[in-house]
Amino acid sequence: MSGSQPAARRTVLKGVALAGTASFAAAACSTESKLGHAETPTPTAPVDLGAADEVPVGGAKLYREQRVLVSQPAKGEYKCFSAQCTHAGCVLDKIEDGHGNCPCHGSRFDVTTGKAVKGPATVPLPEVPVKLQNGKLVAGPDA
Repeated sequence: MSGSQPAARRTVLKGVALAGTASFAAAACSTESKLGHAETPTPTAPVDLGAADEVPVGGAKLYREQRVLVSQPAKGEYKCFSAQCTHAGCVLDKIEDGHGNCPCHGSRFDVTTGKAVKGPATVPLPEVPVKLQNGKLVAGPDA
């Protein structure tokens, strides 16, 4: 009998260790993250995005390198959001049917509101200030 007790104890300890690891992994990939794994999901300085007419009226354009997306819901009205998924921090890879797509886990975001429309992300994309300046779009602080 004494030989079976250590085995049972080992089994219990393994179970506790595995449960702890699973809890840690779940916390690291929380769907309630506001910033994902990005330390700075939005530009920290003004960023020149180029000609405003590259953003279609009623559509949007993704600026992957600058990590923003800009939509133009109505002529002359621009909205800008971080292009970094709020779930795990991946940069969106494309815009389809009015939604920004995250290639990592399949989250989708409305390009005119930033709202998460398909999970695992549940938090909207952070809004980024944007302004029209001499026919060009400038995004980021002081924009």
